Amino acid sequence: MPDRPTAGRVLAGLAGVLLLTSGCSDLSPSDLSDVIDLDVSQAPTDSQGGGSGSSDPGSALALLDELRVEEADPPGYDRSLFPHWESGLWSEEAQDDCTARQVVLLRDGENVEVDEDCQPVSGTWYSEYDGETFTEAGDLDIDHMVPLAEAWRSGADTWTTEERERFANDLDTSPQLWAVSASSNRSKSDEDPGEWLPPLESFHCEYAAAWIEVKHTWDLAVNSAEEAALREVLSGC
Repeated sequence: MPDRPTAGRVLAGLAGVLLLTSGCSDLSPSDLSDVIDLDVSQAPTDSQGGGSGSSDPGSALALLDELRVEEADPPGYDRSLFPHWESGLWSEEAQDDCTARQVVLLRDGENVEVDEDCQPVSGTWYSEYDGETFTEAGDLDIDHMVPLAEAWRSGADTWTTEERERFANDLDTSPQLWAVSASSNRSKSDEDPGEWLPPLESFHCEYAAAWIEVKHTWDLAVNSAEEAALREVLSGC
């Protein structure tokens, strides 16, 4: 497993800013660059989001070659086995402050304003999966690039709850969390790239590379159909 993410430092810094403000504050990533541990060079534009993913096909194929190919469907999955979103639950340094979901909405949006509870109240968000732009945070879901149920099938069934908690809230060790349209996230459900790819075809290369990076970072397996689909996507990149 990767080392514990440093997202707590991001949230602790963000909470500090909120304590210095009242009502709604214009808190964009660039405004906060000197206060929170957030790499604003990775702030999303209309062609970038979700953290650190790269669409370089050669690098992605090299990582894919290192993944285990296994067919598994272990019983016992329950979403509650991957604690996520609750303030303070996954980060000792973020007690009662911001959730991972709120941080992703701040990170992936433009001109985002949040209230005293760290909830975005205005801003603009571009959904990488379907190319749509939104001005209401409620129209966005935070997608787990590798869905929690898929992670369970790929090896997370053997993890501790703490490890699954870290995976479900991974803000900086892999491109796991994406602010996307609710419709695209729900269409995806828990399917892998052998079963579902984003409606926006121009994003398929980056999507495949990000999927592989998450699985490689977290030492998760792929099944044969999933592997074949990923190779097919990357062959066209």
